[in-house]
Amino acid sequence: MSRSKAPQADPAEAAPATLAELLVHVGRSARGEEGGPARLTAAQWTALRFFARANRASRTPSAFASFQATTRGTASQTIKTLETRGLLARRRSESDGRSVHFEVTAEGQEMLAADPLRHLMAAIDHLPQADRAALARILPELSAQLAGARGGTCVGTCGRCDHYESRGDGGYCACVAMSLAPFEIGQLCTRFSPREAAE
Repeated sequence: MSRSKAPQADPAEAAPATLAELLVHVGRSARGEEGGPARLTAAQWTALRFFARANRASRTPSAFASFQATTRGTASQTIKTLETRGLLARRRSESDGRSVHFEVTAEGQEMLAADPLRHLMAAIDHLPQADRAALARILPELSAQLAGARGGTCVGTCGRCDHYESRGDGGYCACVAMSLAPFEIGQLCTRFSPREAAE
């Protein structure tokens, strides 16, 4: 009696055009509730999420502009609206009094509880651990490849960055000469430099 073989994936399903279209579709579907009762625009939702999930060095207007691939003026206007609504708070940099960074307020955190991406986050959370790990490896690489092709900013997390060095319970970023707490290692950074695959 012959053993039944696992079904082979259709090569057409793995075509770059098909996968790219599916990625775009997932993104559109996840953002389908933007606006809603919160009445935030897509750019405002993106900004609120960014400042909630970015590391200390990246919570600046210029870093958000790079992340959003927009002008500094457009990014500043989006930030100003969120600040006026009490969702973001401006803080002066401790190391450089001329620069500012932004923190999400309690009202902003409450708003994020109704984040339109929550259904996508739940879907990802239901994936097997191996699949989530694969996404964690693949998505930063895709971001790096796309950024390189378009001359844009590469975004990723410390654990997979060439600037990162593990130290005890936390780490160290050589790019900004900053010690990192354990929770910061998984935050978004706009100074991301992917490690070579051999590492």
